[in-house]
Amino acid sequence: MPITKTLGFSAIAILVMASGCTATGGVALRADGTPGPQDCSAEAKQIMRALRLHVGDTALVELDANQIKSRRITLYDGPVESILKSDFGTLEATTRLYGQVWTSGPQVVIRWYEAHPPDSEKLPICAVARLSEDQMRKEPESKPGTAILEGSVAAAYVVDAFR
Repeated sequence: MPITKTLGFSAIAILVMASGCTATGGVALRADGTPGPQDCSAEAKQIMRALRLHVGDTALVELDANQIKSRRITLYDGPVESILKSDFGTLEATTRLYGQVWTSGPQVVIRWYEAHPPDSEKLPICAVARLSEDQMRKEPESKPGTAILEGSVAAAYVVDAFR
């Protein structure tokens, strides 16, 4: 269901005004190279409420739009474009998620800062990639600056701050 059908006019106005208000810069790194804590912006929190996204909500995501349905994928430090496989609040499947990948630690860290629904503007969000049982752990043959993972799918979890 398109976002414009589920939100009122005032919420859409807020979404459009805040759509350019996200930033990924300035993340302090821990000693192992993984990102440290980072606040979720007030704008992103407001947008997520309008999108009916609540802390802990989850959806399946193809981690890299260029490696869909791959048995093994290689992620690189830096920006990533992911794709929702299922609805996420009022965001429909096929919505693009834009964020950042860090590969320095033993597990890959992915933080998403923007969602780009079909037929809409980019919207600020705060979500992280998670899988249980060490499935975000890099394969031993991963080279510096990269992470080889078994499988291309993870869960996106809504957060109110990155920890």
